Amino acid sequence: MTRELQLRISPQEAANESSISAVFCRETGCEPDEVRAVRVLKRSIDARQRTVYVNLTVRAFINEEPDAPEYRQIEYRDVSCGTPVVVVGAGPAGLFAALRLIEHGLKPIIIERGKNVRERKKDIAQISRNHTVDPDSNYSFGEGGAGAYSDGKLHTRSRKRGDVDKILNIFCCFGASPAILSDWHPHIGTDKLPQIIENIRNRIIASGGEVHFQTRMESLEIRNDKLVGIQTSDGRMFGGPLILATGHSARDVYRGLEQKGIMLEAKGIAVGVRLEHPQQLIDCIRYHSKDGRGAYLPAAEYNMTEQVQGRGVYSFCMCPGGVVVPAASGAEQVVVNGMSSSARNSRWANAGIVVEIRPEDLDDMHLGRDSERLRMMLFQEQLERLCWLNGGMRQTAPAQRMTDFIHRRNSADLPVSSYSPGLVASPLHFWMPEQVSARLQQGLRQFDCKSRGFLTNEAVMIGVETRTSSPIRIIRNAETLQHVSLAGLFPCGEGAGYAGGIVSAAIDGERCADSVAAYLRV
Repeated sequence: MTRELQLRISPQEAANESSISAVFCRETGCEPDEVRAVRVLKRSIDARQRTVYVNLTVRAFINEEPDAPEYRQIEYRDVSCGTPVVVVGAGPAGLFAALRLIEHGLKPIIIERGKNVRERKKDIAQISRNHTVDPDSNYSFGEGGAGAYSDGKLHTRSRKRGDVDKILNIFCCFGASPAILSDWHPHIGTDKLPQIIENIRNRIIASGGEVHFQTRMESLEIRNDKLVGIQTSDGRMFGGPLILATGHSARDVYRGLEQKGIMLEAKGIAVGVRLEHPQQLIDCIRYHSKDGRGAYLPAAEYNMTEQVQGRGVYSFCMCPGGVVVPAASGAEQVVVNGMSSSARNSRWANAGIVVEIRPEDLDDMHLGRDSERLRMMLFQEQLERLCWLNGGMRQTAPAQRMTDFIHRRNSADLPVSSYSPGLVASPLHFWMPEQVSARLQQGLRQFDCKSRGFLTNEAVMIGVETRTSSPIRIIRNAETLQHVSLAGLFPCGEGAGYAGGIVSAAIDGERCADSVAAYLRV
């Protein structure tokens, strides 16, 4: 038989299956030889008090062996003769849309401007080594999208939008650890995610789908107010309805849609800095111990949010045991992001610390002659170029010690950082927009009131973090997910303004695939 139990135990007791099994026997009176296996269903760390506990929901198999794997395999049929559907973008939205199309018996044709996930890694290395950015192959563009080389965090609050458990299950089918099914903040790691992405691509091709790398969508083919396909930069035509899943940095796509008269709207974003602390300091603060995390706890995370002058100031994409990376996708821009390996074992912790910006906040800014609907994107571009200028006009990033930023004084020197292209001391407080810097200063003070020691000159603020979400929403029907004025166009994922993160983008990809299947059946 099986029995489920909730446990609240020490980190040492939660360290492995044998110690968890021993606790289960202690709590239930079972004999050790009766418990054949213990499976963790849910795991979270409670560090609110000085004594840190691990909360577990476990299922024990008593006098029987587990009769099923921890995750469910999904069968993908042969769709080589199926109706084609074009998917532009091979990030999580595009890849999961393609897998779902195969479940419906439809043939996905993925068009990706960047390189495959392995080749892409070489171009990413050049950003740090030579300060050169390939506009089609970087941290934002290429197979796997922006998430492939920026951590692989799978935590989401989007449970009302779709089946989160199914998305995690699919990741397991393609090589992720089953631990993601139970962890409160599941995480794959930048070192392991590329192989999983490659496995997904191979499955799509084996099922009869197509994947075309280094192929850029050039134009939409529209007949009688209906999208019937696309033309690519090499002159090829691909017919079928279109799932547009380009990611939040495809600014040329936004401009092209705007020129075509496709309905868009500016949406709120958040901008700020990447804040880097010594991981040991974050461990001491979060685990209430001068000794840090000890032998049985993971690198500590944090999640901060405050309201300052009517706008949110919050931490974003926190990377314990991680590094700060150069995330520019074009010339004359500096953008930073963070990532961690699966072990989360670097010396540093980093997170985006960002301020909410709404379209109406930019009414007094001069952003050029482009459409009002592109104003948030233009603001991003302006700030990223300003960062490039203040960083030495290379991929070196402008930075300032945290306390110096708060007190509006220059930093005479900077701490050692994980940011491999290098840092340049710069007065962020002076050249960043006042509505951003002033709110950051107040927000960081409030963070420190809740986590004493967080505000320190051991931490460095690195500019700028701007790619938290899409600056554009491509307007679609809430029920059919089609564009409101162009049949056959299905805006999808982060780039369309309907997701934020790997899991929510994957969910939106599946939803768009379901909508395409319904569209083709009509």
